[in-house]
Amino acid sequence: MTPESAIANPAGITAGGPPPAAGTALGAGSVAALAVATHTRPMWSEAFPMKTEALPTKTEVFAVKAGKTGEISLLGAIAVRRSRRRSDWCQSLAKAAWAFAGFTLVEVLVVVSLLSLIVLALMAVFSSTQRAFRASVTQTDVLGGGRAAVDLIASDVRTMTPSDGASNGPVNFFSADNNFNYFGVSSLAYTPLPQSLPGTSNQRTNFLDYFFLLGRENTKWVGIGYAVNSANNAQLYPLYRYYAETNLSTPPVVLINNFFSLINNGQWTNLNLVLNGVVHLSVSAYDDSGYQMTNTYQLLAGNWVTNKSVLFYPAPAASPFGDVGFMFYSNAVPAAVEIDLGVLEDRALAHAEALSTYTLRTNYLSSQSGAVHLFRQRVSIPNVDTSAYQ
Repeated sequence: MTPESAIANPAGITAGGPPPAAGTALGAGSVAALAVATHTRPMWSEAFPMKTEALPTKTEVFAVKAGKTGEISLLGAIAVRRSRRRSDWCQSLAKAAWAFAGFTLVEVLVVVSLLSLIVLALMAVFSSTQRAFRASVTQTDVLGGGRAAVDLIASDVRTMTPSDGASNGPVNFFSADNNFNYFGVSSLAYTPLPQSLPGTSNQRTNFLDYFFLLGRENTKWVGIGYAVNSANNAQLYPLYRYYAETNLSTPPVVLINNFFSLINNGQWTNLNLVLNGVVHLSVSAYDDSGYQMTNTYQLLAGNWVTNKSVLFYPAPAASPFGDVGFMFYSNAVPAAVEIDLGVLEDRALAHAEALSTYTLRTNYLSSQSGAVHLFRQRVSIPNVDTSAYQ
């Protein structure tokens, strides 16, 4: 350091050098050197590039001019300068954040509209999926209930046994339409339900049969019967099962008489409920050649023969829709029996039950042929003796 520089800068401050000690007296030259020294360090605006207002970069904040003598605390100058820079930088950062924060009203409306469309689409998909699931569950319940009912009837029919009674004595197998008043049975009177078939002008008619069969278990006669209470308005078309036993010493005709008495007097609580919504129930008798037995004349080996121990009730006496009633007695039973069962779906059944009058229910059900599930099964009778009725 030259003598001139020492006089001008007695503190010996150099650019990039260490700062003077606290309390060092600074001359004019030292103050200028201090200002130059501060210019050589990186500024805050350069370390964090941002378009902000101009930050103070010199020590003019003290109103110190080069060439003017005076004394100032170096540490105080640096502290005040840094405090000013931090304050200005924070304000600039807050202004920048404010400039880029939030959304406009148009942006918010666009987002809300898009989200609404997405939610509506998801709700439509969910609703259709839920309807399909409910329909599948309902169909599964109806199919399961219908199959169980047909299997129960088939297992009972398979136990049919001849009574070996005298002519016009104990009945082995009886079937008639609900409108056929036999043995004083009049409480089952009803109107068959016609339904239009989709896509055609044709109609199918649902009718109801009540029937009884006789079986034998060891030393007991067993009577089993089925009937649909077509007059019930609380639960539409409930199917009931009758079951009774008696000793072999007792004439089995009492079993069928008891069955007729229960349904004629409306004592349905003494019967077992099998299934609701049975709009169609019929049984048909077949001979050992596979022909349906509809009258006392039967084609056997190319010749017409007269069936014995069998009575038939042809239409319209038994049914105005062509279903034939019959009675097998003595030692005659059919070789096979075909069971037809039509069950209404739960939703259609619940809707029909909610209607107040019979006319409204009939008008509604007449257009619900697609809601009726049909079950058919042909059961062979092991205890048949074809010579008994030929």
